[in-house]
Amino acid sequence: MSNAQTQSNESNGTSTVWQIVGRLVAAAVVLAITAFFTPGFAINNIWSLAIAAVVLTVLDYLIVKFTGLHASPFGKGFIGFALAAIILYVTQFFVAGYTISWMAAIIGALIYGVIDYFIPGNQSM
Repeated sequence: MSNAQTQSNESNGTSTVWQIVGRLVAAAVVLAITAFFTPGFAINNIWSLAIAAVVLTVLDYLIVKFTGLHASPFGKGFIGFALAAIILYVTQFFVAGYTISWMAAIIGALIYGVIDYFIPGNQSM
């Protein structure tokens, strides 16, 4: 392999890592804002927020990987909205310090979608 190809492969690997980190940070910011504005949705501390962002990102990735459906309230209509609400709700079973009711998950999916829409950049993996 030539030196240029090796450098290209190394920069692509680094780029992918930064894309994942960027997506997790963006997910945490959007999730924190969503929890703040949604009644019935509470995240107790920064660690719960960080773990919840990882869980949300992993669940979203797995759903996209296996079904091809995106959990985006505005990107895929009702199916995306329902998936976003379900993912927000299911996350509480994996993260201590993260609580949400069904109604809050529905409202949170709407708020999450609005905020996610305005966050700049391509957040797809």
